[in-house]
Amino acid sequence: MMGNTILKMEHISKYIFDAYGKPIRGSDVKILDDVQFDVREAEVHILVGENGAGKSTLMKILGGIISQDEGTVELFGKQVCFTNPKESQEMGIGFVHQELNLCANLTVAQNLFLGRETGGRILTNTKEMAAKSTEMLAKLGFSINPNTLVRDLSTAQQQIIEIVKAVSYDSRIIIMDEPTACLTQKEIDHLFEIIRTMQKQGISVIYISHRFEELKEIGDRLTVLRDGKYVGTIEMEDFSYDKVIHMMVGRTLGEMYKCAHVSSDEVVLEIRDLKIDDNTEPLSLKVHKGEVVGIGGLVGSGRTELAKSIFGVRRFYGGQILYKGEAVARSSPSNMIRRGLVYLTEDRKVEGLVLPMDLVCNTTLASLMRLFPGTRINRRREGEVTEETIDSLNIACSSRYQLANTLSGGNQQKVSLAKWLICKPDVLILDEPTRGIDVNAKSEIYKIIDKLASSGAAILMISSEMPELIGMSDRIYVMRRGTISASLTERADFTQEKILSYTV
Repeated sequence: MMGNTILKMEHISKYIFDAYGKPIRGSDVKILDDVQFDVREAEVHILVGENGAGKSTLMKILGGIISQDEGTVELFGKQVCFTNPKESQEMGIGFVHQELNLCANLTVAQNLFLGRETGGRILTNTKEMAAKSTEMLAKLGFSINPNTLVRDLSTAQQQIIEIVKAVSYDSRIIIMDEPTACLTQKEIDHLFEIIRTMQKQGISVIYISHRFEELKEIGDRLTVLRDGKYVGTIEMEDFSYDKVIHMMVGRTLGEMYKCAHVSSDEVVLEIRDLKIDDNTEPLSLKVHKGEVVGIGGLVGSGRTELAKSIFGVRRFYGGQILYKGEAVARSSPSNMIRRGLVYLTEDRKVEGLVLPMDLVCNTTLASLMRLFPGTRINRRREGEVTEETIDSLNIACSSRYQLANTLSGGNQQKVSLAKWLICKPDVLILDEPTRGIDVNAKSEIYKIIDKLASSGAAILMISSEMPELIGMSDRIYVMRRGTISASLTERADFTQEKILSYTV
């Protein structure tokens, strides 16, 4: 049950600073502009907005990473202005970042007590730390061996360690930034159990997420920021997808999935009796020219394995891949790219981009042989190709020489897609094409997909987001245990309940 208001952030503004460290005055250069936000005791308060809306900046102010230029922060009835994260932590604020901040080569106990080890001046008391770690984990209902190295834990278990660490500082407010980005549905359910346990203990949670389907399940209230400004706060009983999306970007959910493409009868990609593993049942599917075929299913159902088997990244255990009616004798990435089939990976940071390199290198990396069949690269032409792609995909960047790791998630995803579009593919396999990006960037990706299909490209799209899967697909295959459990061809069957019924 929610209690009294324990946090009030009022009239918060943050300016962009010049080279001399002085704020540049003017509303057009404010990162945050007169923002308000509050949290009640034992509530889960959802914070949403596009990338660049100001969510992270607002939370960095609360976390003591930066300070506000205008406005006040009142915490537990006391006005505060943090100058560093330690002050925020000591006042009861815990921060679980999207990128986990654990030392993989240390044990669970060593991570939980990092910087506050028990024992003497020379040697730490490992037994005491292990015992206390067990107690800390048990408080939230978990049993993880405190002597296990963090690198040997699953992503979900590592996230548990981060949460337990935050709670162990007697935190009364925990900030969770995209906590479910890398979790399976089972692990998400487990995380929600942790949050509910924390609520029972009087702990409040500020929950930042782009995944709309989970917000209503876990949230009590929801606040929307747009362009650094406060838009509004709603109770979750008033939540609707259309309402929240309209608050975020000024348009409705239905407008995001407007599609003009029309598929033909020509089969471009056909999979016959393919086994993605030795112990799975064979599967078959078809993708027509100008068609968007969706692949649904739970994480671990074999969707990504299927995509990588088709692209030639991993081996398969029987069956055939037919491209434009011709059997592919040797499936490998280079061979499939030459044929006109490309694969957009679900992990853009590890597999999709070379983050320390600029946009020119990243966008032309897969098409250098096509662009420059000789032995030399024409740098001027390479730059022109990149500029054309940046303009066509509306990639927000300072120049084509900006490093990929400095872009927002949505723009990184566009660069990942741009790399393949320069190859002029006939078939695109898109694995979670909008994972971890805001609703506006998603809308732009959907327009690109529709445009590609309208131009005759065949698209196989894997997605865990039901509205996306239903809104963009012409047909849907559902996967379970490494094979196809259902093929849905009628739009009347495109419902969340029906799709989920074939996943378990």
